[in-house]
Amino acid sequence: MADQQAFHFEGTFFETLSIRIVEATRERVVADMDVRPELTTVGGRLHGGAIMSLADSIGAYGAFLALPKDAAGTTTIESKTNFFAGAAEGTVRAESVPLHVGGRTSVWQTRITNQAGRLVSQTVQTQMVLTK
Repeated sequence: MADQQAFHFEGTFFETLSIRIVEATRERVVADMDVRPELTTVGGRLHGGAIMSLADSIGAYGAFLALPKDAAGTTTIESKTNFFAGAAEGTVRAESVPLHVGGRTSVWQTRITNQAGRLVSQTVQTQMVLTK
């Protein structure tokens, strides 16, 4: 499906978060997102919801790229995030890789690091393959 249909970010939540794709293949998606005041907590750290949204967005993009040719799309059916450190400034980097790619589901692991390279979070999500 990914070969037959372009993936558009304009006007989407992806664009609202200003996620920038660095690399995108069926085997790995890497993206950056700036830490901006409107994405932080009152304590000045990147909000957990923004971190989870980044992870979900690029994991879903990887799942989209890995879809079977006859699929209609993908949707997240489960997601688990662990937080390890904060990000107060600069850019965070997310790297998502598949742990499983099947005909009905795929499972993606996303690790987000801060500008110093410290692990901020790890997310594992399951994506369902939608049929026509």
